[in-house]
Amino acid sequence: MASDDIAQLADALSKTHVGDGELSFKGLGLKLDNAASVEELIREIEQYQGLRALRLEGNTVGVDAARAIAKALESKDLLQRCYWSDMFTGRLRSEIPTALRSLGSALMSAGARLTELDLSDNAFGPDGVRGIEQLLKSPSCHTLRELKLNNCGMGIGGGKILAESLIACHRQSSAHGAPLRLRVFIAGRNRLENEGARALAKAFQLMGSLEEVHMPQNGINYSGVMALASAMRHNPELRVLNFNDNTFTKKGTLAMAQALRHLRNVQVINFGDCLVRSEGAIALAAVLREGLPILKELNLSFGEITEAAALVVAQAVTDKPHMEKVDLNGNCLGEEGCDALRELMENMDKGDMLSSLSDDEGEPEDEEDEDDQENGDDDDEDDANDDCNEDDEEDRDIVKENGIIRKYSPEKPQSPPEVMSFLSCPSAEKLLQMGEMRTDLSQQVDVSDPREAAGVFLKIASLYREEPETKTAVLETTDAVLKKLLSASALHSYCFLSTLLVMMGLLKGEDKVKKVSLVPGQLLCLEHAIQQEYFPQHHASLLHAFTSKNSEALKCCSSAGERLSSALEKKCRDHH
Repeated sequence: MASDDIAQLADALSKTHVGDGELSFKGLGLKLDNAASVEELIREIEQYQGLRALRLEGNTVGVDAARAIAKALESKDLLQRCYWSDMFTGRLRSEIPTALRSLGSALMSAGARLTELDLSDNAFGPDGVRGIEQLLKSPSCHTLRELKLNNCGMGIGGGKILAESLIACHRQSSAHGAPLRLRVFIAGRNRLENEGARALAKAFQLMGSLEEVHMPQNGINYSGVMALASAMRHNPELRVLNFNDNTFTKKGTLAMAQALRHLRNVQVINFGDCLVRSEGAIALAAVLREGLPILKELNLSFGEITEAAALVVAQAVTDKPHMEKVDLNGNCLGEEGCDALRELMENMDKGDMLSSLSDDEGEPEDEEDEDDQENGDDDDEDDANDDCNEDDEEDRDIVKENGIIRKYSPEKPQSPPEVMSFLSCPSAEKLLQMGEMRTDLSQQVDVSDPREAAGVFLKIASLYREEPETKTAVLETTDAVLKKLLSASALHSYCFLSTLLVMMGLLKGEDKVKKVSLVPGQLLCLEHAIQQEYFPQHHASLLHAFTSKNSEALKCCSSAGERLSSALEKKCRDHH
């Protein structure tokens, strides 16, 4: 090594931070190619008694240099934290696994018990994960609390190897009576896609100890998101969920909403740029209503959310006592929608909570043909993901058919033939003939199947007439149906209402749900229901957000539409 290089290294090492058990060579820009180039660095490591943390990030380490450093680490049994991000710039990808194996073997030989391992910003791909596979499975990682692998290009293959390693680590550590309790997992920008996400979800579910999960920008769509959502439910201490820039769509968002109902410690949710869309936003608003008691930050930016859905979210967050930041930027509110959102937040004295809306995309245009093409692509995605495991497949089918995750339940008791006859071909005469059996109609409504429930309500309401006997029969029946649906959980009731809005043509849905041709009776039944005690104000606010924005859709029913709008305004006004 040239004398001027040695002088440069000595000068750099003199600037290292030494103290608190940490030795840092961070950001020195050292090019460490061979054993000679690391002599000074090794001397520092060997002389440091009680070494607990080693920072090598921001330098570039070759295979021979890594072997020499590894030799020095073999005696460092107290080492707990390895900050080794951005450590292989300019190195051949084939070199990196060898270097990592050397360093990992040294930690295992030393009997080190790691709590934190950061290998972010090392573009090592799946082979690099193989380079740390044995370390991750070893007793040295049984104590691991934070694992950071951001921007490593792991890909699907690397994600699977990582998942298998974590599962093996958990199994072996459990056998020793101290299961792996990983708290922080960071793996953004790794192209994990659905297969990698599903593999990691199994590890997450097994561990159950996660507090922070950061997996932004991984090309994961709804089937991978659903697997992750299921795993999140088994991690009750979760505080931070960051899945920014993946593709949730409605199915993935509903799965996440269902998971969030069970998580009481979440403080930060980042679903920005995840294509949450309006139906998904409504589902998340429902969870905000009934859970997430200590939430501080919510990011739903760039999600194709429309004005009405954004207002529903805003209304839900204003009741959160710890809320600090809501990001709805980059959605489809339009200028008036942005003003309405700001006004709502300011009226609640929460104006400071709302992030900038400077990148709003403007109100969406109707592009039915394009949407049909999009849905076609989604169908292809279904076919592409038929390799899900059985449990995932079962959940996927449930969400695809019914719009919300639910467990299989025992079959409902067989309905009386009169009820079945009515539902297959409804008429006022059949409804009247049923007499007291009309109560069976509400029992047939499944709260976890919003599409079926909305269809039943609209069928019954379409029979409304001003003739007293028919009017009474219809209103009694629709009251019974709505009372059951709206007394369910907020998530179920909000999903019912959003499906109803889609079928009424007031909300653009993702699924191919057939819109009904509205008749005045359906709106008059809703007008009647809104005035009843069983109809909560926040449900009325949800409907009002959409009817006031899309009043054109109700014009076919003339005065009935005006009466419904008036009833909704009164209910909302009386509350304020």
